[in-house]
Amino acid sequence: MMESQPLQAPTAEPHGAGAADDQPGAGAPPAVVPGKEFTRTCKGLVVVLIGGYVLLQLLPSSLNYLAIIPAKTIPFVWTVFTAGYIEQVLPGAIGSSLGLLFCGKDIEPVWGRKEFLKFIILINSICGILAFCIAVALYYVTGKESFLVTPLSGFHGALAGFLVGLKQLLPNLELPMCFFWKIKAKWMPFFVMCFSTIMAFIVPDSINFLPTLLSGMYVSWLYLRYFQKNPLTGLKGDPSDDFSFPSLFPDAMRPVTDPVANLFDRMLCARSKPSEIALPVTDPTKASRRRERGERVLEERMAADHAADAEAPAHSAED
Repeated sequence: MMESQPLQAPTAEPHGAGAADDQPGAGAPPAVVPGKEFTRTCKGLVVVLIGGYVLLQLLPSSLNYLAIIPAKTIPFVWTVFTAGYIEQVLPGAIGSSLGLLFCGKDIEPVWGRKEFLKFIILINSICGILAFCIAVALYYVTGKESFLVTPLSGFHGALAGFLVGLKQLLPNLELPMCFFWKIKAKWMPFFVMCFSTIMAFIVPDSINFLPTLLSGMYVSWLYLRYFQKNPLTGLKGDPSDDFSFPSLFPDAMRPVTDPVANLFDRMLCARSKPSEIALPVTDPTKASRRRERGERVLEERMAADHAADAEAPAHSAED
């Protein structure tokens, strides 16, 4: 049976929160305060993304050896693992870099550098394999050779996974979209799914991104829901209702999503022997405490930002 794990939260606690949780090491400060600065890991990955784009401009033929071209993937099998770090156009390189920096500064301090890198490598690799399989399937269904010769690459699968990670860790975090419009992190995966699907019909070339984007979103949910290991407790998964499969969609879609959620639970949670089911599981109240603690960290961060903005005019007036 899947080992139950509470929602992971930043290891740095607000003052007084330690009494609400008796997990060992809960008060250890993280290497970086979530949301305050870009992490070294993210900066290093940005260098990789920008470097990959520059390499394509200097050596266009390198695309054949780094991106997924379904007709050539069998001899160049490593491309399913490298394609996730290769951006073919400048807007893609810039957008992926910004998304990595801003999502990573909230996620990496909570997960840790090792788990953060593991997540990126895992999601990009699985997305590469699925992109190859989907392209071949579309070729056999439609007969269009373009599906076999179009280079597939980009970091958007991992970016979609980051959105799912933010939904899990900071569901009430407001993410800016455009101008003054913001959307909560818990709704961002569904919004991106709908927007990308619509754009695939409006802009035909964008359909090449859709399989990787959707694969990244749902593969990351499966990993975080059932397999990610909490280093503090040694337990796996996040069984909370707030991170169930139906939570990725509006409540009106529950008649469709509930059976899918039950199928996942039967496949991934019910394969153990009865003797294994008696293992202790996490108290749901502790999972709730960790979620509240993560939200308190977010509130403190926002309060500190407002205080800094208020102090700036005061210092200007004194000068």
